[in-house]
Amino acid sequence: MYGFAAIDYSKCDGIACITLNRPDVLNRYNVQMRDELYQAFTAVRDDADVLAVIIRGAGDRAFCVGADLTEFGTAPSPVIARQVRWERDVWGLMASLEQPLIAAVHGYVFGSGMELALFCDIRIASDDAVFGLPEATLGMIPAAGGTQTLPRAVRTGTAIKMLITGERIDAGEALRIGLVNRVVSRKELLPAAEAMALGIAGRDPFAVRSAKRAVKQGLDLALEDGLALERRTAVAVRRSAS
Repeated sequence: MYGFAAIDYSKCDGIACITLNRPDVLNRYNVQMRDELYQAFTAVRDDADVLAVIIRGAGDRAFCVGADLTEFGTAPSPVIARQVRWERDVWGLMASLEQPLIAAVHGYVFGSGMELALFCDIRIASDDAVFGLPEATLGMIPAAGGTQTLPRAVRTGTAIKMLITGERIDAGEALRIGLVNRVVSRKELLPAAEAMALGIAGRDPFAVRSAKRAVKQGLDLALEDGLALERRTAVAVRRSAS
């Protein structure tokens, strides 16, 4: 339908599945993948039949190992090379989606691959997953949301340590610090993500989206204002059900 090459996009039973599909280069994030992800997430945003989204990586070795800098060999510096990632705001588009996003990650989850997972609402990892943001070792910082999304997923001190050291952590540690919600075996990864997505799809869509929206908006509010937002949202959900 979409003629994608760097990703695959499919939809069944209200579940959209987006697969990063460059397994020969460990699903490195390049210009084509950026453009195709932007199209896919736009399709999700505009499709009322999509109730949940699964994001996964093709191949056995990696979910995504980050940006494909080999594509930018003529760029004068890594900083300029990475500007290609900002030309279309995939990250902002993901953050704006009302449908729950589920990352099903395995193998290497590095750089912008980890940042992509951090923009998801739920993260399920296989027991062989390894996470890391190596930008500091290259004299850079994560520039696809990592400095903002990671501290919202784990404790601030833990986030800063990962960001400034570039250390790698395994799936067990990721679960312990709250970076992922669940760890399963590799063969259970996709079934676990599908079961989660189907469970969400079986809930009232307005209630699901309202709950997600209240959490996202409330993070930027004082507690009193957040509670007021929750009350307004609860009233709207009750009215929609009546």
